[in-house]
Amino acid sequence: MKACALAGGVGGAKLSAGLQDALSPGDLSVVVNTADDFDPWGLRVCPDLDTVMYTLAGVANPETGWGLAGESFAFLEAVSGYGGDTWFKLGDRDLATHVLRTQKLRAGHTLTGVTAELSQALGIPGRILPMCNEKVSTLLKTPAGLLEFQEYFVRRRQRDEVIGVDLRGIEDARPTGAVLEALSGADVIVFCPSNPVVSLGPVLSVPGMREALAAAPAPKVAVSPIVGGRALKGPADRMLSSLGHEVSSAGVAALYEGILDGMVIDRTDEGQRGDIEALGMAVLATDAVMHDPPDRGRLAREVLEFGAGLGA
Repeated sequence: MKACALAGGVGGAKLSAGLQDALSPGDLSVVVNTADDFDPWGLRVCPDLDTVMYTLAGVANPETGWGLAGESFAFLEAVSGYGGDTWFKLGDRDLATHVLRTQKLRAGHTLTGVTAELSQALGIPGRILPMCNEKVSTLLKTPAGLLEFQEYFVRRRQRDEVIGVDLRGIEDARPTGAVLEALSGADVIVFCPSNPVVSLGPVLSVPGMREALAAAPAPKVAVSPIVGGRALKGPADRMLSSLGHEVSSAGVAALYEGILDGMVIDRTDEGQRGDIEALGMAVLATDAVMHDPPDRGRLAREVLEFGAGLGA
């Protein structure tokens, strides 16, 4: 079985790791959000791509879910000594990823090609695919004004109310050939439990992406990032609320209406089954919280079996 996952953030990385473990080597492709990429110190940093890459390689920091395990921060200490800003925490080993990526991009390589080289060097058997090669930037409308995503997410610690989302550059973006191939060749397409507004929202907003998903013959299933009315990690619940969406698994399902064949929810939210089924989606209620690697593998196998059943 070949699977294609759409992912962003720690939740997306966790389920992607479970899918990788559940599938044969090379049978997983992960299409990753790149709208939160930015350029501190002139380096191209791709937080979601790197979180997925480090997690699939088994080298991510288990405490945070992002960054590298056993990291040091001598570079940041030196920057601080010069009076520079150090609110974005780039580790010393992590820095190597961004330096090499930036060097290759400036030499004319595509982000897709660079990501493939980095992933292969880390021994990842499947494909990690940027949603597009063009630059897209998430800008958040808040009462304090327009904020770049990392300014909102890291520097200001997600405290601002989000009242709108602007994806700068999205009109010029296109799904890559590798993304289109992964979607058309998949037996199951999985929307990971990522923030539906700023992680999967940008992926689905790439012109041509929804059409590619509609044309793909594989069943499409999503895992809800909302359990019991709360986000498992990050500001998804607050964002959904401030943007006028229901903060629930059914609210997330409504955002994906017309795309999905099935929705995976936590048993806590079993009462929302009817509302989700009314949207034309089958429902699987299970233990959807991934506490550890065995949980990731179990949930991934259940998601794949659920999706395969819908295809049959």
